[in-house]
Amino acid sequence: MPKIIGISGSPIPDSNTDRLIKHILEESVIENEWEAEFVKLSSITVAPCRACKRCVEDNICKVADDFPALAEKLRLADAVVIGGYIPYGMLDAFTKAFLERLWSMRHVHNLNKDKVFITVISGLSKQGRETALRLMAVELKMERVRHIAELQIEGNVPCLTCGHGDNCWGSGVPRHYPGAKASADLCVAVENQAVWGEASKIAEMVRGLGNRSS
Repeated sequence: MPKIIGISGSPIPDSNTDRLIKHILEESVIENEWEAEFVKLSSITVAPCRACKRCVEDNICKVADDFPALAEKLRLADAVVIGGYIPYGMLDAFTKAFLERLWSMRHVHNLNKDKVFITVISGLSKQGRETALRLMAVELKMERVRHIAELQIEGNVPCLTCGHGDNCWGSGVPRHYPGAKASADLCVAVENQAVWGEASKIAEMVRGLGNRSS
């Protein structure tokens, strides 16, 4: 049975990133006997690569955390969706650590070669989103995967919901919402963004891959 796995680096419960990834998974398995699984990196432990090279002979990471089990799921997957976000203008640590650990699957046997990958990024800055997507693309190019799509989600200022967005000296609310009061009502849901429809089209592409493999 073909399998698609979605991996979110967003630590926010039920975040825009989570929901877009799940949307792709759900749309991908429509009318297909596919298996779909969602993984939230903040709910497991995937540390950065230790560069110990103990994985060289068998492509199995020897670090005692949750990545080896996740790598086994990746090995069995036909398609993978990776979603991250850009705190401080750079790719988040959860997603970056996960990408680093893919090195254990790459050398000699290249276990992810030709596997379908889709990348998702969320953030306030279009330039920041594009930079993060380029960095993710560089890693996936080294994996020699089929990187078929990139999706961008317009992010929300965390100060809108922290409780001190109106009076904190470092608040981003005055900068991004001049004259407005901090409120969750100003947050933009991914379902109301153009990327939601774009994701449906990407899922249709994945469904087509499933039909050809059946």
